[in-house]
Amino acid sequence: MFTIHAGEYLVGNHIETKFKRWNVWIPSKDTGVDLLVTNKKNQRTVSLQVKFSKDFPKPVKSPDRQALRSHGWFTLSMEKIDPSKAEFWVFVLHGFESDKTDFLVVPTAKLRQHMDEIHDHQEKLQIYLTSTNKNKCWETRGLKIKDRHEIANDTYKNHTRDLSRYLNDTGWNALKAKLDR
Repeated sequence: MFTIHAGEYLVGNHIETKFKRWNVWIPSKDTGVDLLVTNKKNQRTVSLQVKFSKDFPKPVKSPDRQALRSHGWFTLSMEKIDPSKAEFWVFVLHGFESDKTDFLVVPTAKLRQHMDEIHDHQEKLQIYLTSTNKNKCWETRGLKIKDRHEIANDTYKNHTRDLSRYLNDTGWNALKAKLDR
């Protein structure tokens, strides 16, 4: 029996709630695409791969933790990203201390580019995605404590690790551009 996981449910529910002109479809078998999203007339389609993580509250100790909305841990295999049929990867960051779920919506090619630059072309990755109350999102695996404090204080600068342009509304805009033409 095929079922969806929590992340897929949260993404589907978010789309149906926020984007009333879109339809969400669940494939009947695992093909590397978790959800299909179409415009209202079902004429344009976008495919999504969804990854979910609960909050891991230990990366930055108080008082910095107050500035963070969520911190998720994901395992990625680059050999699955390269041939992925999904146009976008959606990372669901669900914090236990916040009522807000964050969605990082990254085009597959951009995901590969960022991960290669950050992790020096490794094939198997353990990544940490951290969202802040200032609507920023960072890949924080391997950062020094000083860097994590700067992220919490909104002073950290690193274009490659900064994934904020894919966070929430900004990230969903790429789907809007494809579906709402």
